[in-house]
Amino acid sequence: MAQPKSKATEEQFEEEVILITEEGKKALEAELKRLLERERKEVLEHIRESRKVGEFLEDTDYDDAKKEQAFIQGRIEELQQILKIVKVVPKSKIPTNKVGFGSVVELTNLATGRQVTYRIVGPFEANPLEGKISYQSPLGEALLEKRVGDIVEVRAPAGVTKYRVEKISR
Repeated sequence: MAQPKSKATEEQFEEEVILITEEGKKALEAELKRLLERERKEVLEHIRESRKVGEFLEDTDYDDAKKEQAFIQGRIEELQQILKIVKVVPKSKIPTNKVGFGSVVELTNLATGRQVTYRIVGPFEANPLEGKISYQSPLGEALLEKRVGDIVEVRAPAGVTKYRVEKISR
C-alpha cells in the first residue's frame, strides 16, 4: 500500500487547520501506529544486523537501512504534526443538499458524457485514483457549494472541462 505522500511544510502546520474525514484520520493514525510499532523496530533490527555483517562486507546495506530509518522517522514526525492540526468533520455534518467537505459527488463530463464520482476530502487523504479529491484542488474548489443540476467549469493545464452535478450524497 505504498503511495506517494504529500510533504507537509512547517508553514502549513503553523497557519491552518486542515479538514479531514473520520476515515482519513483513522488511516493516518493507523499508519503512525504501524510506523511506530512495527516498521521502526524492523529497521532498527536491520541496522543491528547490517552492523554485524558490515565488518566483512561493504556498508551499502547499513547505509540503506540508515536512510530507511531517516525516512520512517521523518514520516512519523510529519504524521504527528498533521494529526495536531486536522479537524475531523463528522459524517453527520456532511451536506447532501449542496457539495461540501466529505460529500460524494456524481458528475457528468459534458464534453464526453462520461460519469465520474468523487468524494471531497482534505489534502492529506486525497487520492484521485481512489475517487478522493481535495477540497483545495481546482475541481474540489469549483464544486464546493454547488447543487444538483449546476454546471461547473474547471480550468486545468489541459484546458477547460465542464461538468454537471448529478447527485450529492454522504
